[in-house]
Amino acid sequence: MTRTTPNPNLSYAEILVDALARSGVQDVCLAPGSRSTPLVLACHAHPALRVYRHLDERSAAFFALGLALAKGRPVALVCTSGTAAVEFHPGVVEAYQSQVPLLLLTADRPPELRDSGANQTIDQVKLYGDHVLWAVDVPVPEADPPPVLRRHLRTLAARAVAIANGLRRGPVHINLPFRKPLEPSTRFQPEPCQPPPPQILRGELRPTEAAIQALAALLAPVERGWILCGPGCPGGGFPAAVAELARHLGYPILADPLSGVRFGPHGVDTPILAGYETFLQHPPAGEPPQAVLRFGGIPTAKGLHSYLERTRPPVQVHVRASGVWADDTHRVTHFLQADEEATCRALMAALPRRGPGTWAQIWQALEERTQALHHTGLGEGWWDAQAVRRVVDALPPGANLVLGNSLPIRHVDQFVPASSREIRVFGNRGASGIDGMVSTALGVAAADPGRPTVLLVGDISFYHDLNGLLAVRHHGLDNATIVVLHNNGGGIFRRLPIAAHEPPFQELFLTPHGLDFEPAARMYGLAFARVHDGPSLDRALGQALEGPAAVLQVVTDGAQDEERRRRLVASLHRAAGSL
Repeated sequence: MTRTTPNPNLSYAEILVDALARSGVQDVCLAPGSRSTPLVLACHAHPALRVYRHLDERSAAFFALGLALAKGRPVALVCTSGTAAVEFHPGVVEAYQSQVPLLLLTADRPPELRDSGANQTIDQVKLYGDHVLWAVDVPVPEADPPPVLRRHLRTLAARAVAIANGLRRGPVHINLPFRKPLEPSTRFQPEPCQPPPPQILRGELRPTEAAIQALAALLAPVERGWILCGPGCPGGGFPAAVAELARHLGYPILADPLSGVRFGPHGVDTPILAGYETFLQHPPAGEPPQAVLRFGGIPTAKGLHSYLERTRPPVQVHVRASGVWADDTHRVTHFLQADEEATCRALMAALPRRGPGTWAQIWQALEERTQALHHTGLGEGWWDAQAVRRVVDALPPGANLVLGNSLPIRHVDQFVPASSREIRVFGNRGASGIDGMVSTALGVAAADPGRPTVLLVGDISFYHDLNGLLAVRHHGLDNATIVVLHNNGGGIFRRLPIAAHEPPFQELFLTPHGLDFEPAARMYGLAFARVHDGPSLDRALGQALEGPAAVLQVVTDGAQDEERRRRLVASLHRAAGSL
């Protein structure tokens, strides 16, 4: 016999939240509000849930996104009605584009208050449009609901988790209208024994024999091939499998820093290229690849895109279990929706072992010359790319590295070589916005407080998410270090043609702000250091990795930084020669 309650809102919330927890949800991010009271109480009372409170909904959404990225499982978000739900939207867009599982539980006014002029009431039904995988408007709680409605809530929760964490991961929206009263009339005591939700099981999408034979027929005659690993490649056994496939075929791997392939022990004796953004800006005179085997999303490197567009390899195969299309130049000739690791291993079984040959050795030699010249060029004078390289070199094995968009991700992509040292690299390259990066990094840090987490971020991106710093104090994230590349503006715009147009470049595009971030760091209780050269960066970073959370403000000259980068690329072109 089911328990009756004087407040049906609490009963509904309790059923839903318990089913979410039993379906695998472990973490919930709460933003404040009144209409969400039933959800907040149910989450707070559940013994299996870790609750993270936030005062800013936008920061909460990106914190949840970072937490889900690092843990690889859905994270729930709870907010009140009205514009609070709208503030989730930037994080929802990023989660959808980068395939990160989130569950959005938005409290709402009941139907009779919608379109009535009622305070704090907006249209929340399908609020996020096509940026969620599924959206549900839950029935208004009833005092004496039929058993099927209670079963519906449990099934809804299980389905939401399964969809968010499916082959194509992403956000799911559950909109929950509540009528007053929202609070319990007596002390809230959750029901101890809820019936379990249905178990939703999933198999693996393995490639068929016919698909493997078709790909093998394409690749068997091709000696000049690349394996291209973009952002968001699967983890688990995939990096080792793709590295083994590269050795098997004699194809070098071009590994984006967000691929999960550039760093790790699988790279030993594997031809992994990382300097391509430099050496492909002035492409070598040798033969281009005849085939490209792609995994993950679209790579960061602009020079790589341009090179492939010019050379147009006749075979371009993309393998992606999610089935999400990622081909902005529309050059893919074959697409396979199948498990990436299983595909690598099946291709090795279907293709003869070619082993390391002249093709891979040529590119590896070019990579080695490029990295040697990078090392020399980065050591000449103080500039932002040198700072980035010093930060990455200082990371202990197993550390998290979160990369802001614009310059930080591009500097790591261009100037940080592959390594057998394990570094977990994260970034928001789905929509590639500069908002929410602080909160994303702190969500990553919260996933494993015993693992150091370093955020490399630009000054404008840092400014965009200062509110997110409150999570350091609220959740004890002393493992977080934030390195701000402070060049007083949007340095990435110096790479665009608009930089030659002055005015309006300085005022309307570079947008210098003149801010110093020490007061902000102190306000949130973070240690702070202002860095003007390499040795002081090394000292400050060493202290930050051992001590409490800190902000390191790395001051450079943006115009000089870009000029140094261009000179370095030009010198590499002159020194590297042709293949």
